[in-house]
Parts: sequence; C-alpha cells; structure tokens
Amino acid sequence: MAQLERSVATLRLMGDELVPEEVSRLLNAEPTSAHVKGPQFLSEPSGRIVTRNSGMWRLQATDSEPEDLNGQVSELLGRVTSDPSVWHELTARFRVDLFCGWFMGSGNEGVEILPSTMLALGQRGIRLSLDIYGPDTSDGDSSDEASPQG
Repeated sequence: MAQLERSVATLRLMGDELVPEEVSRLLNAEPTSAHVKGPQFLSEPSGRIVTRNSGMWRLQATDSEPEDLNGQVSELLGRVTSDPSVWHELTARFRVDLFCGWFMGSGNEGVEILPSTMLALGQRGIRLSLDIYGPDTSDGDSSDEASPQG
C-alpha cells in the first residue's frame, strides 16, 4: 500500500460555553489557537466581518510528509493530560475531535492506523474526523486545512 503524501492533524474542542482558559487548565496545555463564542473578527481571506458561532480550542500537531497519523496522535496526546476524569468531563460538555487532513499524491494511496492509536483516542472519547484530498485537489496553507475556525 502506497503511503499518503502528507497529513495534518488538530485536536479540537468546540462548544457554545467553551472558555479557552478553563480548557487549557484542565488539559494542562496551551492551545495553538482558541476563542469564545460571539466576538466579531475580520476574516483574512474574504475581508468580511464574521461572528464566531461557537467557542473553540485547537492544538495542532506538526505536519507530516509523508503521512504519519500515529505519530501525530502520539505528539498531541503527549502534550495534554491523560487523566480519564478530565477527558470524561470535557467530552460530556464539548464536541471533541481529532481533525485530520490527508493529502494524496496519486490516485491510490492508503493509511494504516495502529490499534494503540485507536485505543488512545477511544479511551478519551475523541472522535476522528477526516478530510481526504485527492491528487488533483489544490490545497492551501495546511494550518487552514486542518484548523477550521468552526
């Protein structure tokens, strides 16, 4: 099986009542970016004023070429608490996922996710969200791809 050309991964927590400082304290980590629901901001690509629909806390892994989702999950989970009670609280209050962008260099590439990776995500209640980009997809900045503003 040919390996995917590139992968990006972001741990995301989303919710209307999300307070980034509280999430940072619970996870014992600082986010790559975070915001609360509501404040308006100027959207760089469009130049429009946008209101945030939900709060979000994001932690990005190092982009990987070729793809290495297992390594990216290990990197991200190594930067936050492993305390099951914290994860139970967070997943009860917020939508928590690992958002991945997978980029193909040709028409037939694959990925293998190790059982230990699936177990680590499952024990914490983290959903796996995938965006898969074909070889003809024109991709932009990876931070935009794997880090939607929500």
